[in-house]
Amino acid sequence: MRIGSLAAAATAVLTVVNARTAPVIAPRRAAAAAREWDRAQEQERVTVCIPARDEAERLPDLLADLLAQRTAASLTVLVLDDDSTDGTADVARSTAAGDPRVRVATRRSDGADGVGKSMTCIDLGQRALEETDPTVVVFVDADVRLTPDALDAAVSCLRALDTTFLSPWPGQVAVTAAERLVQPLLSWSWSVSLYVRGANRGRRPSMGVANGQFLVMDAAAYRAVGGHRVTRGAVADDLTLVREFRRRGFPTAVGYGGRVATCRMYDDAAQVWAGHGKWLWSQFGRGPVAVGVGALVSAIWLIPPTGLLASSAITRRWAATGYVAGVVSRVVSRRAEGSPDSLARDVVTSSWHPASILVGTALAVSSDRGRRRGTLTWKSRVLDTRR
Repeated sequence: MRIGSLAAAATAVLTVVNARTAPVIAPRRAAAAAREWDRAQEQERVTVCIPARDEAERLPDLLADLLAQRTAASLTVLVLDDDSTDGTADVARSTAAGDPRVRVATRRSDGADGVGKSMTCIDLGQRALEETDPTVVVFVDADVRLTPDALDAAVSCLRALDTTFLSPWPGQVAVTAAERLVQPLLSWSWSVSLYVRGANRGRRPSMGVANGQFLVMDAAAYRAVGGHRVTRGAVADDLTLVREFRRRGFPTAVGYGGRVATCRMYDDAAQVWAGHGKWLWSQFGRGPVAVGVGALVSAIWLIPPTGLLASSAITRRWAATGYVAGVVSRVVSRRAEGSPDSLARDVVTSSWHPASILVGTALAVSSDRGRRRGTLTWKSRVLDTRR
């Protein structure tokens, strides 16, 4: 319990360090800086790629955000309908209302097998490079919302960091209890396990962090790695892609992007379970490795809080140390992310941290079971995970 509590305290300190030193993607407000920014953006040609499957309800909001961007860059938006059944392509065309910056197409098959979204991203990336001559390629999911300065802020951060791949981590909108238990764990997981500034400087593939909801890439580097082709069979296409960049020697970076982008991934507990279940198995190893990761997580964030029920005052103090450290790490990472919630709501949600860890562990176990049985599905597609 003491070791676990000390480890929890150490990760809380690391989270505070990351909150103070990791990149933050945010608009610049000073007039002089804005003028310099605009001159730099005039040289950029930005192509935004949107993979869309059954997104007729959410896509209009994102397109409205993109068409309202305050940017001096040349902007093209590519929407690729991935065999939707709800009229996604027609909705996209109607929303664009003839705006020449928006192009809508349907995914073309290349005759090879692969995971649905990855195949769509492969096609999108090829179209972006072949048809639009971009300097920057952006991928954004249909459920993301962008502020009017989001693209300029992200592209400027990409250039300022002198990197080729930037993941501006969107602020995760969590409404229901299930969402609040799980969604904040996403940015928290790398905030407590990586010194982000150092990881961004390195090239080790395992240290690459990305969230496919919003990716910003230098077009030349994206072309050099072969676009999304390496993700063909990947359920976590974002992590596969960022690791490929690093394997090829290209720098990548992750930063807190909630000040310019937000995302509500799922609407209820069933979607949370299915959505995370489809990919968690690919991130925590298999067999003994997965068991080891689960044991480590439990030792740091589950075992210490149980000591709050002990009769020994010393045990309770150690338990309180571990529990409070976990809560602090959650609050700090959530605020650094750019949480769309109030501080009070984030504190309450963070106080559930042991329950979040328990649910997250159960999700990982269920995900691996689904992988072994070949029963994982997403958006009516069965995922081939037994290769």
